[in-house]
Order: sequence, then C-alpha cells, then structure tokens
Amino acid sequence: MITVPVGLGDRAYDVIVGSGARHMLGEVLPAGVEQVAVVTQRGIEVDVDPGVPVTMFEIDGGEEAKSLDTVERLCRGFAGCGLARTDAVVAVGGGVVSDVAGFCAAVFHRGIAYVNVPTTLLAQVDAAIGGKTGVNLPEGKNLVGAFWQPSAVLCDIDALGTLPAREWSSGRGEMAKYAFLGDGLLGGTRPGAALLRLPLDEQIATCAAIKAGVVRADERDSDRRMVLNYGHTLAHALEASTFGPDAKWDLLHGEAVAVGLVFAAMLARRLGRVDDNRVALHRRVVAAFDLYADIPAGASAAQLVEFMARDKKARHDLTFVLDGPDGVEPVHAVDESAVLATLADMGCAP
Repeated sequence: MITVPVGLGDRAYDVIVGSGARHMLGEVLPAGVEQVAVVTQRGIEVDVDPGVPVTMFEIDGGEEAKSLDTVERLCRGFAGCGLARTDAVVAVGGGVVSDVAGFCAAVFHRGIAYVNVPTTLLAQVDAAIGGKTGVNLPEGKNLVGAFWQPSAVLCDIDALGTLPAREWSSGRGEMAKYAFLGDGLLGGTRPGAALLRLPLDEQIATCAAIKAGVVRADERDSDRRMVLNYGHTLAHALEASTFGPDAKWDLLHGEAVAVGLVFAAMLARRLGRVDDNRVALHRRVVAAFDLYADIPAGASAAQLVEFMARDKKARHDLTFVLDGPDGVEPVHAVDESAVLATLADMGCAP
C-alpha cells in the first residue's frame, strides 16, 4: 500500500492506494461510528464491509444525479434509517458519487464523517481527494456545495478492473492536468506523460500527492487551489452545455478537461503568457494520454462564454487558470474578445 497524507491539521487524513485498499474501511472509520450509510450507483459491484450495520442508497448515473433533489432524497433517507451525528457516510463510486455523498455528509446534522471509496480512475486521482463537494444547478456545474474533508480515501486499484475504455480516458484527462502542476510539488520535477510509465498505483499516488500539496496550501480555494481547475473552465462550460433534454454531445469530464487544457494554452499564448512551443507541449501531453482536443461540433462560443462567466473562480469577470512565466496560476479579468477569438481558432462557431 502507498499512503499519501493530506496534512490539514485536525482535518488531516490519508489517501491509501493499492490492491485491496477498500478492505481497510473498518480501520479508517472514526471511533464511535455505529451505523454507515453507503451511497453508490447501480452497476457498481464493489463490496465494502465497514464492520457495522449498513444501509445502502443508490443514486442515478451521470451529472443529472448531482442535483438538490438527490440531496434531499438522500438526507431524508439518512434520517429515516436513524443515522446519527456520530455515524458516517461512505461514498462508493466515481466523482458524481463522491460529490453528492460528500455534500450530503457536510449538511446532514450540520456535518457527519464520510469516507471515499473511489471506483473510477478520475475519482482516484482527483475527485475523491480534497474535500470539495457539491451539486449542479441548471445555470452551471457545482454551483452549490461545501468544503468537507473525508476521514480517509481508499483507492483500491482492484476496483478499476472492469472500467470501460472511456472511463479510463476520462481519468487520464485529469492525469494530463497534473502533468502541468508538478513543478515545485515533487522535488521540482514535472511528472508529464512520464506518469504513464509508472505502475498504476504509483500513477494514482503521484497525482494524489500533487493535489494534497495544493490543498494543504489553500484548502478553501482562495487562490493557489484554483490551479487544480487548470483546463476546467472550458471543460465545465462544455459539460454545462449538455444539461437538460437538448444535449448536443456526449463528453465525459476528463475528455472535456483535455479540450480545456489545450484551449487554456492557446488563450495563454494569445495573451502573451506562453509561446508556440508551450502550446505544442500541451498538445503532445494530451495526445500521449490518448485524448483529443477538438471542440465538439455544434458548440456555440457565445453560450460557452456565458457558462464560463458563472465559473466558481470568477469575480464578476472572466477568470481562467493559465500557464505563464511563473507557471500555472489564476488570471482574472480576461478580455472576452480574447476568449472568443481563441474559441474561433479551435473551430468553434460563434
């Protein structure tokens, strides 16, 4: 097993990575837990045994499940089974499950313990770590949420054995992001596409260590932690564009991040922050992770900019995380014309 500490004082916890990690659930639950609510999705066949009575709750799949309706249903279910403030929630699934279950844990009884048992690559390298929880609104992704740290994260690589090919691609989209966030966090080295040459448990642990370093420095997203959203401003806009019955394309989160990474590099070049070689590096890294950087056909630049303006990083302006001379950092008050021109360069219709 590889243990990655997330050092947050009295909210510190470990990310444990390895074969069979989920079987440590009973060891990582806080003392005094007498009952557990397990939140999962249909089709996830990953067994967990906390060593105390369990009530199972299933939520729907996809971003549609990240809704306030789901939160109400789960919290009423927790109340119905008698879950106490001293009990715990266990999230077994991908990023949707950890986001929803973690938010329910944050608000039920004004906060109870929870443990993440991520079952997708994307969740193991990113979504399950760091304490960001939340759900979507029709107006945008993750607009309602809370910072609520788990008691532990158990990344069992055995749970990844049946992942479909596109779920692997989605996870690699987040891994590609970490290719540009390693400077100064892992001995001054940049993991890059070399991540793919490591054993799977080390790939996951490397990403977890990078994220843990950022979260430790800025738990509540006031500044430095925004770098974890590298590539995500456009990604979230693309995802938000698919909410509702008129969805135009099928795009998983990590696939959208890959597009967003190249967009961010091209926008940084337009703003004079990086050169052509840096943009080319972004394209090479994304390609090395077997991902594509094409804007989906039918996307509207005007609509995407509208969604970007609602991004959580924004301060009544257009805010992006961009590469530059000092590395990846938040950049506020980006001119809309530069964003529209960059989208046009990527073949996006007005």
